[in-house]
Amino acid sequence: MFRSALLAVCAAGLLGGCAAPLEGVAYYWQSVRGHLALMHSAEPIAEVLQEPGLSPALRAKLELAGEVRTFASAELALPDNGSYRSLARIGRPYVVWNVFAAPELSLRLERWCFPVAGCVSYRGYFEQDDAERYAARLRERGLEVQVAGVPAYSTLGWFDDPLPDTLTRYPDGEMARLIFHELAHQVLYVKNDSRFNESFATAVEQIGVARWLAAHEQRTGNLQVRRSYQAFAERRREFIALLRRHRAQLEGVYSSDLGDDAKRARKAAVLAELQRDYGELRQSWGGFSGYDRWFASGVTNAHLGAVVEYNELVPGFMKMFEEQGGSLPGFYAAVRELAELPRAQRDRRLGAEP
Repeated sequence: MFRSALLAVCAAGLLGGCAAPLEGVAYYWQSVRGHLALMHSAEPIAEVLQEPGLSPALRAKLELAGEVRTFASAELALPDNGSYRSLARIGRPYVVWNVFAAPELSLRLERWCFPVAGCVSYRGYFEQDDAERYAARLRERGLEVQVAGVPAYSTLGWFDDPLPDTLTRYPDGEMARLIFHELAHQVLYVKNDSRFNESFATAVEQIGVARWLAAHEQRTGNLQVRRSYQAFAERRREFIALLRRHRAQLEGVYSSDLGDDAKRARKAAVLAELQRDYGELRQSWGGFSGYDRWFASGVTNAHLGAVVEYNELVPGFMKMFEEQGGSLPGFYAAVRELAELPRAQRDRRLGAEP
């Protein structure tokens, strides 16, 4: 137990940041307590499947998770370990809530720094109320804040991460992509570069889910999983394109020579336009409302800044994958070499804007 607790303290660095001493102690304690509770609740999926009262829906999801996990290592060269081979029944909508923050007139996210993870662009809490309280303190400092629920997280191989039951509530293709995304963090993690890490994992999830869908369809003859995922992926692509377009407008406003009051007025106009354009996009989806929650508390610079972390470098990573002839081991090796370069050189190689 002492060793587990010690490792949890180290892994807690994946969830938080530097703070005043007393606040820091409280923060790390909630991280350790939350992570150990998650690990303690984990049961081998093979044993859960033997439960006589297991619901058919959960049984189907766990069997699918097993298929996805085997595929991840056998076909995607992702780590072959105990991660996502046990189930944690946590009984809440998200595993953690991440807090993102940015200044009023900038899209640059705040950073929090840790011994293990380095500096990251979010601070994670196992209880939503704790996340909201911290978000309130950041707002008192004049920052704009987003509190976002997260269905899974990776301890980068420090632990065998369990499959949270949060993932079993997702459609099949989306559950698969999330497992691939979290396992990708165990392949490579670069300190102090959240954008690199998240974009790499997003690229791996996209490659992985495309391959898994083809294999699943060939094995089962089930076309519905692919159709459902393709609809999700197309809406997601259009949503991200919408956000990028308006984010670019805001970047132009913030970097201009306008005074702060004029910038605030232009910012309000851009965000109002974003809301209108989303309404039109939503209508083109036949009323699909899956992204309404993203707008529910009002769009801020933190919302738009977080989009960069997960998506900005994905095209560059996909180009690298193509250069390796579609070989994932070759791609991983090339990305590891890239990770050794200074950040500015990495960004140029991936086509990032300066």
